[in-house]
Amino acid sequence: MQDIRLGTLVNVNENTENYVRQIIPYGFESFSFIFNGGFPRKPAEFAEKIMPILKENNVVASSICLYLGETMDENEAGDKARENWRELIDSANLFETNVVCGFTGRLDKSIPDNIERFKQVWTPLTEQAAAKGVKIGFENCNMGGIWHHGRFNIAINPAAWELMFNAIPLDNIGLQWEPCHQMVQLIDPMPQIGEWAKRFFHIHGKDATIRRDILSKYGFYGTKTFAFHRTPGFGDSNWTDIISELRRNGFKGSIDIEGWHDPVYRGELEMTGQVNGLNYLKRCRGEFYPNPA
Repeated sequence: MQDIRLGTLVNVNENTENYVRQIIPYGFESFSFIFNGGFPRKPAEFAEKIMPILKENNVVASSICLYLGETMDENEAGDKARENWRELIDSANLFETNVVCGFTGRLDKSIPDNIERFKQVWTPLTEQAAAKGVKIGFENCNMGGIWHHGRFNIAINPAAWELMFNAIPLDNIGLQWEPCHQMVQLIDPMPQIGEWAKRFFHIHGKDATIRRDILSKYGFYGTKTFAFHRTPGFGDSNWTDIISELRRNGFKGSIDIEGWHDPVYRGELEMTGQVNGLNYLKRCRGEFYPNPA
């Protein structure tokens, strides 16, 4: 079933090779590598170390990701962020992937008021990626922002996606999609698959639990948390339906679990949650059996 691989996110740091060697036996088929806040290790140097480990174990790098919020800023930090993005795009081939992901960046204005700057910043980066056969996927996390203001990211919901993709009408710009980030906004993620699957370049395996009892009593902006990020298998979604709909709409790529968020399976239970989530996703995907000749 290699058309849809199942794996996990891995942070790049000095211990990454050791971490990957330890968790490969659990059955992860792909890894999405995260450069958080910049480059704790240079991509080229890291690729040289990690790729032999992956190849030896028939595991792939599904994507490489850069988590920055300053890419659209008009200052020195913004200049550095854009330089890092150019380097990330140039490094994709070293990981034998054609997918790079992250946040758009955002000025603290409404999403429509960010679109001109988004076009100015991301058109040359998207064109650079296209020239190298690389796709750029933006995570759909709101990072605490709403339509009218926020930081880090504008790719938060379908209305924003329409504005973004109309501003840069290139086929290699899309989404790192995750149902959780829609659910916590009380958006049903399932209809999005049919409409937007052609823009899904990488998928985060993260679910949500919505406590309707808390929501009805305390409200969206109340004093109690009504939405919890969950590892797949422990939240509200039926991932058999999600994977079936992805496959029906032609998605091929990786679903990588985004850990470190589940309120129950965390700390000493982190890998317990991730591996049980992985095995759940494998059951939802199904195993391949060839048709009789």
